[in-house]
Amino acid sequence: MPVPATRLPVRCPMSSATSDDSAPAYIDTTRPSIARVYDAFLGGTDNYEVDREVVRSVQEAVPEVQDLAVENRAFLIRTCRFLACQTGITQYLDCGSGLPTAENTHQVVQRVNPDSRVVYVDNDPAVLAHGRALLEENENTALVSEDIFEPEKLLQNDLVRSKLDWSEPIALLHMGTLHHYKGEVTRSRKDIMRAYIDALPSGSYVAISHFLDPEDEHSQVARKMEEKFLHSRMGSGTFSTRPELQELFNGLEMVPPYLVPCGDWRPDGPQLKEKNAAQRCIAGGVARTS
Repeated sequence: MPVPATRLPVRCPMSSATSDDSAPAYIDTTRPSIARVYDAFLGGTDNYEVDREVVRSVQEAVPEVQDLAVENRAFLIRTCRFLACQTGITQYLDCGSGLPTAENTHQVVQRVNPDSRVVYVDNDPAVLAHGRALLEENENTALVSEDIFEPEKLLQNDLVRSKLDWSEPIALLHMGTLHHYKGEVTRSRKDIMRAYIDALPSGSYVAISHFLDPEDEHSQVARKMEEKFLHSRMGSGTFSTRPELQELFNGLEMVPPYLVPCGDWRPDGPQLKEKNAAQRCIAGGVARTS
């Protein structure tokens, strides 16, 4: 399903709606799923009414909110292409991979180097079912069921240890994940990322995207979206400032253009259209370990 690398097709989230009656037994249609809500924002069909309720609620406050998902996905694609083409990285740990859509991580990097290995991590039942079906014929990919906010346990997973060579550099991807962390106040998102970073081999890369409070005239839009996300049945979606997001990289060497709105990170061409408020409220960056 080829699409331009800089933009993904987005249609109305309520078109091609999936009926709750058709949901498999392992899907809980009474509670929204982060992966399915994201799918709904991208105009996918692997979501249910409870997920679409979240989308409609946030759209009432900020109609262009779906651009958060679009910008995040386009940033993932460009980041993977950069890592595959420019760094020599051939191993990827994609945390919170979500439901398969156009241009997944393994498709981008294996187009550059077919021997690239990708381990996806998620614990959403729908993601596990769809992902394993997609990957079953690709020997260089794997999908493991772990909580991405428990890095110590995840990093000891047998498949994570065996599929990736931990004596060689690895690219760690946390795309649109950390703003959904709702864990104990005694362990911050910075602490979680430190656990991952400390485990990475020398010369590895870390890529993060996250909801952003730009602390300018668009801050009000960011906080409107945050209020809707946090008070929805999903209950997560925190917007953070640039200094707060910079802490997630724990002092690593940032790759130019550093931490910027996702659409500004190595765009594929001139940006002729001015960004809307939502597009200014998600940031991304890539950094290298020493």
